[in-house]
Amino acid sequence: MSEVASGHGPEVRTLTIVVNGRATSATKTQLSFAEIVALAFPQGTTGDNTAYTVTYRRGHGEKPEGTLVEGQMVKLKDGMIFNVTATDKS
Repeated sequence: MSEVASGHGPEVRTLTIVVNGRATSATKTQLSFAEIVALAFPQGTTGDNTAYTVTYRRGHGEKPEGTLVEGQMVKLKDGMIFNVTATDKS
């Protein structure tokens, strides 16, 4: 699936990724830890003591599965699956 914005510039490829069981579209080639957390919890969470764990699978051949930590980015692949959990750092 492809789309071209305004008929000018490079072709923009839309990827489908799954975040916490919900399919979503991405036009970027990579996403950050923070962007994936925002997709998982668009309304945010309450409290300053919240920590997130991001795991993924069905990634690129060199690293098809793994864990992201704050500040990291991951290269996207169509059909990639992300699981994001929030825990209280009490």
